[in-house]
Amino acid sequence: MRHRRKGRKLGRNPNHQRALLRNLASALILTERDTEDLRYLKLESEPKVKGRIVTTIHKAKEVRPLVEKCVTIAKKALAAEDAAREYEASADRGSDAWKSWRASDRWQQWSQAMAPSVTARRRCVQLLGDKTAVSVLFEEIAPRFVDRPGGYTRVLRLANPRLGDAGTQAILEFVGKNDRVVQKSAKPAFDAPEDDSAEEEEVAEAPAEETAETEAAEESSAEKSEKE
Repeated sequence: MRHRRKGRKLGRNPNHQRALLRNLASALILTERDTEDLRYLKLESEPKVKGRIVTTIHKAKEVRPLVEKCVTIAKKALAAEDAAREYEASADRGSDAWKSWRASDRWQQWSQAMAPSVTARRRCVQLLGDKTAVSVLFEEIAPRFVDRPGGYTRVLRLANPRLGDAGTQAILEFVGKNDRVVQKSAKPAFDAPEDDSAEEEEVAEAPAEETAETEAAEESSAEKSEKE
């Protein structure tokens, strides 16, 4: 019996399961990196779409809680970072001004204000196992979901199965960036009906023109008859 052993085994032992989930979560977060960082690291495989990975639906459903937990931890630590900016040094690291700040009481205040954020970063490093992914999580992803109470990711099932074993594929992505925009169909704008007075004027003008033409024709016929 599997008492208190929730989750899918995914055909792996517990250590391999944890390593798989860490790698998938880190891969999803690292897709949010800038292209310049990828060029600096000399990585040729750039993500086609930022904030999205394609995997099997069972793996996507299993790694989603881990990603949600990391985003929540990082989002709660942003308040500590904002409070610590009041006491941080404005000089470059290693300069004389920075060294004097390091020896002052402001550094103690900054350290105390920054402590919850440092603890949160260490916790995320423990869960993800990648320091670069943690820095991207705190700098790029967490500020985006400050006003969102939860539900940072979604799983979308794909119609085409995976080649080789015909496994059901799915997309795991962050919400808010690749959302579909529903465009409502615009109703055709019909021309506004003209005023009835204008129609009456046109109708009234038409007989006057006809009478003028008839009068001119009669005059021309009368002149011809006189000449003859």
